[in-house]
Amino acid sequence: MSGAPAVITCAISGAIANREQCPAIPYTPREYAAEARRIVDEGGVQIHIHARRPDGTPSHEVEDFVAIRDAIAAEIGEAAIINFSTGTVGVALAKRIAYLEAGRPAVAALNMGSMNYAKYSRTRKDFVFKFVFANPFEEIIELLGAMRRLGIKPEHECFDLGQVGSLEPLLDMGLLEPPLHADFVMGVVGGAPATARNLAAMADNLPSGSHHWGVIGIGREQWMLVGAALTLGGSVRVGLEDNFYLPDGTMARSNGELVATARQLTEDLGRRAASVQEARALLGLEPTR
Repeated sequence: MSGAPAVITCAISGAIANREQCPAIPYTPREYAAEARRIVDEGGVQIHIHARRPDGTPSHEVEDFVAIRDAIAAEIGEAAIINFSTGTVGVALAKRIAYLEAGRPAVAALNMGSMNYAKYSRTRKDFVFKFVFANPFEEIIELLGAMRRLGIKPEHECFDLGQVGSLEPLLDMGLLEPPLHADFVMGVVGGAPATARNLAAMADNLPSGSHHWGVIGIGREQWMLVGAALTLGGSVRVGLEDNFYLPDGTMARSNGELVATARQLTEDLGRRAASVQEARALLGLEPTR
């Protein structure tokens, strides 16, 4: 197949949705590990983790991140790149750095700016939820310093064009090392609307150089964005954090089903799914032995 390989990432659980909304969301470390096996068996090579306690409550505690990491490692070894979230509201920076230090993921997501973050209901004519997602430069810089000290590659989650523009000064300051690993989050109210043209604009505004980028589509427009990203030469993220539904509108029974669909779309569009070693090279990580 022609075209560069595409890194398929899976956001395994998220921190907002629960099993009342989607029964397949994993809660316990053992359930995370079972989902990780389904993900890698279908071609996923990076797993994005928000921790939960075994009762499903979102957690930012070291012991929960480490338990989930250890369970996944016992199940799949080094068959996927582990990526921890640092995106939170009201959780101290020191606590986020503590679980990075204890868990030592290869990659950690880093939100690139502050924004209104909301979900809107057209039927209710009101917001389902709304809050200010604060990510000031001071925190970004401190997290970057911790990631550099710990040997963790930042994944720059950019929710709008201005956040893409925030990468350039950080590069100029010497706080980032190319290649950058950027993901464009689309479909959140308050951020960039989910269109192929907006995705292309965000990719076009990356700093000059050979950087890696992908798309994170939120909600049912995810599959259109997956197709657009693959056509434009980018990579893709799917998973139960972002969207529960397959393209035909049926609810996914596992993360594996979402990854399998992404892999099939990748192949249908003349690309191929990257191996874990190819993904490590594209993201600027050291190869595993």
